[in-house]
Amino acid sequence: MTRLSLALCVAAAALLFVPGVFEGAAARGRPSTAAVVSPARGSGSSVDGPKVPATVPAGFVGVVVDGPAWPDPNIDLAQQLDLMVSSGVESVRAQFNWASAQPYSSWAQVPAGEQSNFVDIGGIPTDFASFDQLVGLAAERGLTVLPVILNAPSWDGRSYKGGTVVIPRSTRPYAAFAGALVQRYGLRGTFWSHDPYGGRRPIRMWQIWNEPNIHAFWPQPYYAGYLALLRAARAAIKRADPTAKVVLAGLTKDSWLALERIYKIRHARNLFDVVSVHPYTRTPRGVITILGHVRQVMDQAGDFAKPILADEISWPSSLGHTSHNVGYDFATTEAGQARNIGELLPMLARDRASLGLAGFYYYDWAGLERQNYIAFDFSGLLRFDNGIFVPKPALGVFRSGALAMEGCSLKWPLATDCTP
Repeated sequence: MTRLSLALCVAAAALLFVPGVFEGAAARGRPSTAAVVSPARGSGSSVDGPKVPATVPAGFVGVVVDGPAWPDPNIDLAQQLDLMVSSGVESVRAQFNWASAQPYSSWAQVPAGEQSNFVDIGGIPTDFASFDQLVGLAAERGLTVLPVILNAPSWDGRSYKGGTVVIPRSTRPYAAFAGALVQRYGLRGTFWSHDPYGGRRPIRMWQIWNEPNIHAFWPQPYYAGYLALLRAARAAIKRADPTAKVVLAGLTKDSWLALERIYKIRHARNLFDVVSVHPYTRTPRGVITILGHVRQVMDQAGDFAKPILADEISWPSSLGHTSHNVGYDFATTEAGQARNIGELLPMLARDRASLGLAGFYYYDWAGLERQNYIAFDFSGLLRFDNGIFVPKPALGVFRSGALAMEGCSLKWPLATDCTP
């Protein structure tokens, strides 16, 4: 099936499920943050569609991509990215797993049969293959990528009871890895000189860790350890690309209180260019309320111009399938998931300027939906069932809302192409 025929089939199928930072100066005199968002809609395309007025800037609509869609060599990632483009997605957020890229601290540790998989980065064997695939295929389709640099390898890692990741024992190796990623995929990245996929979409924003304000991702209290990591990573990133933007780790639960504490630490505000939060809550209105609290904390701290990313928003369709809601009151049905998404997207478009919202990412693209697993297993817009990605009602609603935000009736073949 060609990409065009796939897009038309997706568009038709999605409609069956439908149930019923800023371009200029923001509200309240906050200066424009256009520098942190993508170019104007339609730019950068070799086959640009007609330019139409849009309610959101290019790059505003995103999804989180992880298992089962990526990284898995048995999955047709290109097909999933095509579906994302036709569904209005313009940016993907993905975990760049440090432990998987640099599992060995020296070449002597690499098994002889695996050495061809690695390249030398400052003496550390490094496997970029899965990152190359995602970045290259995304660029080919005009999609931007927001990497979350996460999870330390055992040679510089520290496990802890109750943790779902391994945190770094020291800051320097993590920072060196972050710098290497920028040197490969950033504005002057070496990847773009030999990109086999034929697109060029340098990564301009880099997110440092995930949810450090909960125990699953960092032992508490987290401020000193995480901010030391952020400081080292920021320095390495800015050395490699002074124009790159550093994104604060997504804060969850009482995110505004965690952010308020960060602002009270001397010079901490200078360590990040973008604030990110995970406003998990029961209702769409609750998402806007949480973002409002975050904006208020930022404004009170004098950070009027700094934008916000809602880099994880979700309603798992896990009701009746699991009781493991990991401390959030957000479980619903497939119909409820679709309804909440349909209500939220127009709110985000309407309130983005007053909130200073540069974009959002729905969590996540697809889920495994295993019975009695954690609720997030049911978060996807699609479910992976016996080797097949099956659209849920939420996908059609997401597509309808995203295209409406963008002023498009169809997007193809690039995320930057828009048919009004």
